[in-house]
Amino acid sequence: MNVLFIGGTGLISSACAELAVQRGLKLTLLNRSVSKKYPVPAGASVITADVHADPGLLADLLADLRFDVVVDWIAYTPDDIERDVRLFRGQTGQFIFISSASAYQKPPAHYLVTEATPLENPFWQYSRDKIACEARLMQAYHEERFPVTIVRPSLTYGPSQIPLATGSWLHPYTAVWRLRQGKPLIIPGDGTSLWTLTWNADFAKGLLGLFGHPQALGEAFHITSDEVLTWNQIYAEFASAVGSKPNFVHIPSDLITAYDEHATGSLIGDKANSVVFDNAKIKRFVPDFACEVTWAEGVRRSLAWFEAEPARQTIDENADLLWDRILQAYQRAWPPFGSETASSQLA
Repeated sequence: MNVLFIGGTGLISSACAELAVQRGLKLTLLNRSVSKKYPVPAGASVITADVHADPGLLADLLADLRFDVVVDWIAYTPDDIERDVRLFRGQTGQFIFISSASAYQKPPAHYLVTEATPLENPFWQYSRDKIACEARLMQAYHEERFPVTIVRPSLTYGPSQIPLATGSWLHPYTAVWRLRQGKPLIIPGDGTSLWTLTWNADFAKGLLGLFGHPQALGEAFHITSDEVLTWNQIYAEFASAVGSKPNFVHIPSDLITAYDEHATGSLIGDKANSVVFDNAKIKRFVPDFACEVTWAEGVRRSLAWFEAEPARQTIDENADLLWDRILQAYQRAWPPFGSETASSQLA
């Protein structure tokens, strides 16, 4: 099977690239640069180009190539989709668009999410753009049989990421450092909302199972773990992995967003909600799909990755200061917090 990844060296896509090569697929990555964190797996080839920069040049590069499957990992807007439809119309047997489970209705009308759950997120432009991309692709499918399959990951992580509700995505080790410094971490709300974390190599098994699947055309799938945890449980397991005493403060999400504008989307429009995914559809199409890595195992794998190399243990100083500001604001709003041990670390 001849497969093209647009992107392919990111947190999720790199695990999928590795599995594709392991399974003997002929894999090509279209990428503008080589990632040091997520290198191209041995056996894959690379087309060096920027998909966003020069569509005309890209059309020339791809003119004589045909792929059984194309996966676009870095399409975010309807303009990106218009480019993809032009480039791959008649050039592929299946085009897989990586959307986002954050596109599902927020706040959710029902805790259990299926692929039939409405797509509506008034809080996050990123999600609304993904919804618009999906709509354009489904229009192309119905009008011209453009062979699209839509895939919606949720919070998917791997060795190089520690996915907390209030963490630093670019410098995940910051949360480890704070805990070991005796500084509190913030849990949104009361920590009892339900969430799902998915290991990237587990996601890869579901995605690759859809490659070349004729019944998957015109369909959408989310691919997640079945393990459901509260944020309190997620943070408690994180502290256990770190080997530090839990030191957490529950702060209303609205207060967090008052100080961190980016949290309006990623928190109010996503992680602050209780979300449980029904994976019956992906299991029906890919019967051998199963997530094997629990959070207890995954967080320890991630921590081991960071601690294997000191250079990976970067600290987000801006995030550290921001979290202290939010904690100080909470202390002013809720004086009893001032008597707690955690607040003494903010002086």
